[in-house]
Amino acid sequence: MTTDATLTSKGQTTIPKEIRDSLHMKAGDRMTFTLMPDSTVVMRVKSKSAADLAGMLHKKGRKPVPVEQLSR
Repeated sequence: MTTDATLTSKGQTTIPKEIRDSLHMKAGDRMTFTLMPDSTVVMRVKSKSAADLAGMLHKKGRKPVPVEQLSR
């Protein structure tokens, strides 16, 4: 998917709606931008917090451990 956007004088731009919708982005989502050696910019959406990911990976038959009970 390719779309165009314009950079404002303040260095701001709007992520086109079809891309926001495809990435399920919402207000407040965080992103990282990585400049590659070939001048390509990679944007990654960081919409999950560590707490959101808790319990996603667990062995079959084992109960997930709540974040509050993890040792530091």
